[in-house]
Amino acid sequence: MTSSKIVLIDRHPGRSAQTIGLAKELGTDPELIHEPSVGVVGTKGDSQCYLGVASKVDAIHEALKSRIGREPGQLRLRLVQPEYTIATSDGIRNGTREMRYSLIGREVTNDALCEHLEATGLAGTIAVVACDKPPVGALAALLEHNEPGIIMSDGPIHPGRDPQTGEALDIVSAYQVAAHPDPETRHRIACHACPGIGSCGGMFTYNTMQTFIGVVGMQPLHMVAPASDDPRRVEEFPAELVEHLARMIEKGLKPRDIVVRDSLRNAVIVSMAIGGSTNVVLHVPEIARAAGYADFWKDVMTPEEFNHLSQHVVPVLTNARPYGKYSMVDIDKVGGVQVIVRELLDAGLLNGEVLTCTGETLAQQVARLGSTRPDGDVIHNVEKPFKPTGGLRMLGGNLSPDFSAILKLAGVEGGLEDNMFRGRARVFEGERHLLATLDEAPETFQDNDMLIVRYEGPAGAPGMPEMLDPTSRITTICRERGIVVALMTDARFSGGSVGLVIGHVGPEAALGGPIALVEEGDEIVADLNVNRLDCTALDDPAVFSARKAAWEKRVADNGGVHPNCGIADTRLLHRARRTAVPATRGGGLHPDREVWVREPRDAERSGFLPANRHRPDAAKAF
Repeated sequence: MTSSKIVLIDRHPGRSAQTIGLAKELGTDPELIHEPSVGVVGTKGDSQCYLGVASKVDAIHEALKSRIGREPGQLRLRLVQPEYTIATSDGIRNGTREMRYSLIGREVTNDALCEHLEATGLAGTIAVVACDKPPVGALAALLEHNEPGIIMSDGPIHPGRDPQTGEALDIVSAYQVAAHPDPETRHRIACHACPGIGSCGGMFTYNTMQTFIGVVGMQPLHMVAPASDDPRRVEEFPAELVEHLARMIEKGLKPRDIVVRDSLRNAVIVSMAIGGSTNVVLHVPEIARAAGYADFWKDVMTPEEFNHLSQHVVPVLTNARPYGKYSMVDIDKVGGVQVIVRELLDAGLLNGEVLTCTGETLAQQVARLGSTRPDGDVIHNVEKPFKPTGGLRMLGGNLSPDFSAILKLAGVEGGLEDNMFRGRARVFEGERHLLATLDEAPETFQDNDMLIVRYEGPAGAPGMPEMLDPTSRITTICRERGIVVALMTDARFSGGSVGLVIGHVGPEAALGGPIALVEEGDEIVADLNVNRLDCTALDDPAVFSARKAAWEKRVADNGGVHPNCGIADTRLLHRARRTAVPATRGGGLHPDREVWVREPRDAERSGFLPANRHRPDAAKAF
């Protein structure tokens, strides 16, 4: 009797039938159908960010297939066909109501990939990710599944070039020219800003999070910066990824062995050093949750410590868009992300002993890659940084009692003389109200206005859209007129936003946060000397109480939802309205607004546990 017949006798024929058929179609050995399975996953969407993903998935799938078999040196594994998650395009959707689905897309990726990993029982996964939110959702799913897994970013787009001026262009250039009076100029920039394939090229959210994923240990560092069309992504990296995955399976190295307290801290510090997107403080609590930490801001790093590092310890090393000159492909040309990591390791600012997906420690990986020294133009050294302090700052105060407000200090172009802004409130009940004013009456914006955009938070919008469109137009107005117009919101920003813009103000307006109580003309003070964001009128208890009572009456009269909230007219939006957690916990969708963490795999697999359960090593010193 042949071994294939033994397999059919010993295993349920109904559950074996499709697996045998699939093995034949994929050209793999049917005798391996009951071995642990491995596969590749990717992200598909409706923009050029995603166009390069499929070719990398196919190349990695073929590399896996070539290694699978029963001969010595081969992997005794069952290969499954590639699977894809869906995503939207932030660049296309900014300024529209469809942008509400962007952050929700992170949750959809997490759920869809979790279903695939868990139902298929994958013992090894390689994920190819693109755009902003799918990478975080993919990482969260890999952490929840906690079987060997590795990520490769698809890669950034090349800069465009203005044919008239020769200026380097990107997606932010096109948004910033939206208010230009000449339609031919607007059209020319739009036509040349995004040539080819790949995700946003500046140090926006995509490259912030790809760098984060590399530093946290789940992506080889040298695979972060190369462009999407770099031949290495299909000719060299697939075999390397398969080798790393095979080693992870052999050693039993799992995502939760890699994404630990110290590696999360490393990744946050590097995010400061690259002047990264404010979205990193929205994504890291969700990544930490999936890694087993109930509350990032208690178990891993406090807001006060975050600010101390950014103010006094970690400078900005990269001269990168949107606050500088260069793109991610320029960073690749001078040595890549590993140059930045080496510089910070040598300065004693990172823990080099944490494990990575290559099986090496972070320090060992950097040493093996033979990282060069900073060139002094694209990447600077710690002694002579591009900017003296870190790129991000968190604010508390009476407008942000959650201590959630976030400012991309690296992108501020004015208005913080003596580290303080003092201005008057102009209130906009939602982004559409602000955009209408920017379209119809831009001359009404005055020096030292503080624009308040509210009811755009995780529950209010719902979905917490980012505001690249209005912030880009405001930046253009400020530059042309030599004024400072600040903006604060309970929504979030693109990594491409610059200016004095403060997001994630919480609690959000929809939940009755103080931002809902600000009135036109109130004095607003942002004081970075003490990291506070305040409305002076709300310091008066009588004023606060009267405004709060009026707000609560409007909510009660409207059936429990403030009338300025967005309409939740789909199941996804309704889910966000009812289950979105605050920005301090990631803005994700969780039952009863509670954050849940996975039971460690070495314990009984009993599902999800309440948030008061966290990693026993969370108090480890760094």
